[in-house]
Amino acid sequence: MSMGAYDAAEHQRREEKASAVDASSDDERSDYEGTVEYDVADDTEDLLAQFREIKSR
Repeated sequence: MSMGAYDAAEHQRREEKASAVDASSDDERSDYEGTVEYDVADDTEDLLAQFREIKSR
């Protein structure tokens, strides 16, 4: 069989493998507790000035 030739058996094998879903390890959601903090100290003008400086290099 040459490179790139269509192989029906291989196609069928891949289809079966792709359609089989093993959801046993992923069927429960995890609950996370805690806090998220983020810093928004920079305003838009400061960020644009920084972007222009980086872009001009």
